[in-house]
Amino acid sequence: MSIIWDQHTINNARQAIRDTLIETPVLPLRSSKIAPFLPADAEMYLKLELFQHTGSFKARGAYLGVSSLSSEAMAKGVVTFSGGNHALALSWAARQSNVPVKVVMMETADPLRIEGCRQMGAELVLAKDMISCSNMVKTICEDEGRTYLHPFNDPTMVLGSSTCGAELISQMPPLDAVVLPVGGGGLIAGMATAIKLHNPDTLVIGVEPDGCDNMTRGLAAGKAVAMDEVNTIADSLGAPETLDYSLNIVRQHVDEVITVTDAELAAMMLRMRESLSLLVEPACAASLAGALGPLRQRLAGKRVGLLACGSTISPKRWAKNTQGQTPFAMMD
Repeated sequence: MSIIWDQHTINNARQAIRDTLIETPVLPLRSSKIAPFLPADAEMYLKLELFQHTGSFKARGAYLGVSSLSSEAMAKGVVTFSGGNHALALSWAARQSNVPVKVVMMETADPLRIEGCRQMGAELVLAKDMISCSNMVKTICEDEGRTYLHPFNDPTMVLGSSTCGAELISQMPPLDAVVLPVGGGGLIAGMATAIKLHNPDTLVIGVEPDGCDNMTRGLAAGKAVAMDEVNTIADSLGAPETLDYSLNIVRQHVDEVITVTDAELAAMMLRMRESLSLLVEPACAASLAGALGPLRQRLAGKRVGLLACGSTISPKRWAKNTQGQTPFAMMD
């Protein structure tokens, strides 16, 4: 699998989704509540993809994936495994076309996500861990003939993310850098493709949790890698492995990937609530956590694009993730 999308295909994908998906807004970070915490003289813009259907960017690729199926494949249905956001997105996308959908999720997934899938008509299967989820999906495909739409290692999912990147470019002034969250790599692979096609000189920097730094390890090793254990509150960024397709695109289009701690993610979740009135999941705090933390000095005086990627988190899980933390407070 070596597909890397070109500008013509990305433009066509944007046209295909324009009547169904939401063109999510961009927030210039200028208010007196957030400006004091930004890097010195930086001009920052936050794309609010958390206001997309089902609460995350995943709806883009899921919709394109279901729409691309043959009538025969639609009749047999689709299946995936997910920590929650892709499951929600695929449940929604399948519902738009009356396609049967089965999702495999971990027993520890946020109850808000599990219930959301049920409400959209998905058939749920719960498993104890990600390896079990993956094995169940393979069995379901063999037994039922369903089409497997992978959460990130799939050309259509990456194409969906590229529409988000192209949209971001069209909404913001010329950028020096874009800072994006990294999980399995599908989001940053697609967005970076669109960004670099527009301007190869724009820096694209990924941010992943240090308790699941698969992309950092994969880039260093020059090949896909898997982790024995995932340890992060950012379950949406907790892919237990990198896979060749997304890794190869990241290698081509992403300039750097950095890591942040769970404490840094939690502190930024609190800051986003206090300064932006946004209640976000840990993954959604990654762009800001990286830009205002480890990348702070490098982004001073730069014009920077950021992404708020998702908000599917229950109040109980949010409180647990932020317990004992204080809001991000670094100032120049």
